[in-house]
Parts: sequence; structure tokens; C-alpha cells
Amino acid sequence: MDAKRVMSGLLGFPLVLLVLLIGNKFVVDIALAIIAILAMDEYFNAISKVAKPVRWVGYLSCISIALIHVIPEDTLVTASILAIPTILLILFAHIIATEMKTNFKDIAYTFIGIIYVVLFVMFIAKINGMNDGKILIWYAIIAAWGTDIFAYLIGKAIGKHKFSKISPKKSIEGCIGGTIGGVLLVLLYTYVANTFFGVTYSYLFMGIVGLILSLIGQIGDLVASSIKRYVDIKDYSNLIPGHGGMLDRIDSLMFLAPFAYILFTFI
Repeated sequence: MDAKRVMSGLLGFPLVLLVLLIGNKFVVDIALAIIAILAMDEYFNAISKVAKPVRWVGYLSCISIALIHVIPEDTLVTASILAIPTILLILFAHIIATEMKTNFKDIAYTFIGIIYVVLFVMFIAKINGMNDGKILIWYAIIAAWGTDIFAYLIGKAIGKHKFSKISPKKSIEGCIGGTIGGVLLVLLYTYVANTFFGVTYSYLFMGIVGLILSLIGQIGDLVASSIKRYVDIKDYSNLIPGHGGMLDRIDSLMFLAPFAYILFTFI
């Protein structure tokens, strides 16, 4: 395994642990807003090869993540419903204001980026703010990163059959191994949670949740890879040695977060 990849993982994990365990939901929201800004910047830099994104709208949208537990719940629901038409209004107004120096393709790529980064990362904050959110958030993280780790290790060891042209290094063996490993880690975490954290989660339900999130996370990884292939880049940036950029690191986690939030509401 790449030494830089291991080292950055060892340094990064305690920081994530510290923020999630010690920080209240407002601190976590601010941290996620910063992460979203970094990811959005990487996305905009990538698509700048094929379009001219309206960056300021994207960055302001990221900041909204820091406010989701500040705004009253009833107001937040209304604001969320109005967010998409409001963003579209602003983007189309930008076309008019620039006399079409910004065109439809530019705002389309911008809008997709806002949905892809801001909306998906926002659900990580929503999970953290749930009842038992401090426990539940780790299911999402373990499903995403556990799958990624096992897929990498199994793929390196026995991967022979290529999975997709979108990500040539991924193998069928790695994907299967990643899913199995991710589910096993979720079940192990369920044992820890039930034993030490005062909860009584169903192993069957959490195993199914782990399976679903593992598969969705791998699709999320391929989504991020498809964008990179489209604009012909290897990584979104070199922010995290051995891992690439912020978007490279959180692609699977942010993609599975909305589905994790829905599944956790059934607990």
C-alpha cells in the first residue's frame, strides 16, 4: 500500500474522530461547510476545462450547510423547498446580467455541482443532528471508507477482472470484497454500539443497511471518477497525499449520505 496514502489516512482519521466526538452539531456543520467549499472548488476547477462555472453561487451555497441547525426546523423545510428554484433564478439572472457571456452550459454545470456537493454533504450534517446521530454517523463513514479500504486491499491482492472503464483500476473481485468487508465492519460496529453505547440495533437491519450503503458508496465513487474521466484528470487535487483531493476522499460518503439518512429514520 502506498506509504503516503497510509500516512495521510492515519493523520486524517484522528482529526475526523475529534471533530465528530467532541464537536457539537454546530461545530460539525461548520467543518462540513469548509469541506464542501474545498470539494466545490475542486469540482469547479475540474469542469473549468469544459465550462465557466458561476463560482460565487456555488461557494455561497456551501456556506448554507453551516446554518442547517441554526435555522428553526419549520423554516428550514420551507427554505430547502425554495432553495432549488432560487438558485436557478440566480443562475439564469446571471446569464442575463452578463449578456450571455455566461451561458446555459455554464449554469448547468454549476447547478449540478451544487446539487452534487452541497445537497449531498448537507445530509451528513443531517445524520449527525439526528437522535443518536453521534452513533449513526459512523455507520455511514464505516460503510463508505470500510468498503473503500477492503476494495483496495482485495483488488490489489486478487483483482483480475476489470469492473468498468470509468475506473480501470477497479476490479470485480475488489468490489465484491469491498462490499463484504464493509458489511462485516458495520456488523462489528453494531456489536460495539449495542454493547457500549446503550442502543439495541438489529443486526439484520444494520447488515442490510451496510449492504445498501456499501453498494451506493461504490456507485458514488464511480460517479466522481466519471467526471474526472470526462475532463481528463487523474485526481481532483493533491490536497491529501496518496488520496488526491477532498472530493476524491469523500465521494462515496457524500453520495450514500442521503440514503443513509432515510434508512436511519426507520430505526
